[in-house]
Amino acid sequence: MSLKLQQLKAELSAELDSILAYWSKNTIDKPNGGFIGQIDSNEETIPDAEKGSVLNARILWSFSASYQVTKDESHKQIAKRAYEYLSQHFYDPEFGGLFWSINADTTPKDTKNQIYALAFAIYGLSEYYVISKDEKALATAINLYLTIQKHSYDPVNKGYLEAFTRNWQPIEDLRLSSKDANEKKTMNTHLHIIEAYANLFKVWKDPKLQSDIIELLQTIEEHFINTQTGHLHLFFDENWIEKPDVISYGHDIEAAWLLLQCAEISEDKILISNYKKHAIQIAEVTCEGLDSDGGLWYEFDPKKNELVAEKHWWVQAEALIGFYNAYQLTGNENYLDIIFKNWDFIKKHILDSKNGEWFWGVYRDYSLIEKDKAGFWKCPYHNSRACLELIHRIKA
Repeated sequence: MSLKLQQLKAELSAELDSILAYWSKNTIDKPNGGFIGQIDSNEETIPDAEKGSVLNARILWSFSASYQVTKDESHKQIAKRAYEYLSQHFYDPEFGGLFWSINADTTPKDTKNQIYALAFAIYGLSEYYVISKDEKALATAINLYLTIQKHSYDPVNKGYLEAFTRNWQPIEDLRLSSKDANEKKTMNTHLHIIEAYANLFKVWKDPKLQSDIIELLQTIEEHFINTQTGHLHLFFDENWIEKPDVISYGHDIEAAWLLLQCAEISEDKILISNYKKHAIQIAEVTCEGLDSDGGLWYEFDPKKNELVAEKHWWVQAEALIGFYNAYQLTGNENYLDIIFKNWDFIKKHILDSKNGEWFWGVYRDYSLIEKDKAGFWKCPYHNSRACLELIHRIKA
């Protein structure tokens, strides 16, 4: 088995290089600065597409984290470009938040404060600080953390509210995207706040931040993890009244490993022990979303009792880490078999061997889902992170 793992590590190393090469070659926006807002499914660059803060923050994280493995100076330079572009054009010096999107010419487009985006900026900035030791980058990350605590934290019921106007007033449409329920507290945003806070704590050992991480992990455990089914609850109102929705296999398996990693960073022994159990339970129940070809389905709708019969790129990336994490915790080699099969599925159906990067995904009949190769939601973060995590874990 170790030979197969070494082979997997070598392939993931090569794939990481390939992903970074695609973004380096195709997404640098020379006329306008920063990065191209959209490359469609036909590899057509849309030069005037709006640019999303999440895309920019994820490019910042991906190249900062990858540089620590590749030691390629060009990767460090792209991380620097992403940092400078984020701080100059997305960061809002007037109200201390982050524009959701800007136009290609750098003028603000959607100025709402979506807490999810602020979290990703913290995640990227704290990772960039590791490779740059740029105190301004760290200061911006800390400032965004304090801003989230000031405006989004719910001191009465705990947890964090989704979104606000530019000047931090309530906003009617709280959704990340049109497919989401319009609710004030969501699993997705809480997952990425904890990811961001934990990454910041690795470089800034602030006791208040540590206690915020511990409280947030407790809140997630109390409200978002359904210990009866092993799946995650996704949407709540501000008083933690659930608005039932789909089962999201991708978010389940992502949370399984990521929340344990955050618990370990928090150094709270009780939480570490609890989240080890959650990681195993969630991985076990996520197996119900695996297809015989090794791919992991996107979602299941319990109300309609039907599968959302799509296999998205990011869901496969998170499956690689989540199931490897379960293997590390249990020693159960069935999880390794799942990973090898999933990687074969990715190579066969998700990797674009001609142009590079990963396709958005495939339908049940393996026809391509014709959505962005790069764009608002199509970033190098899930797949580069899967490569980085497994390279690191197999090596260890």
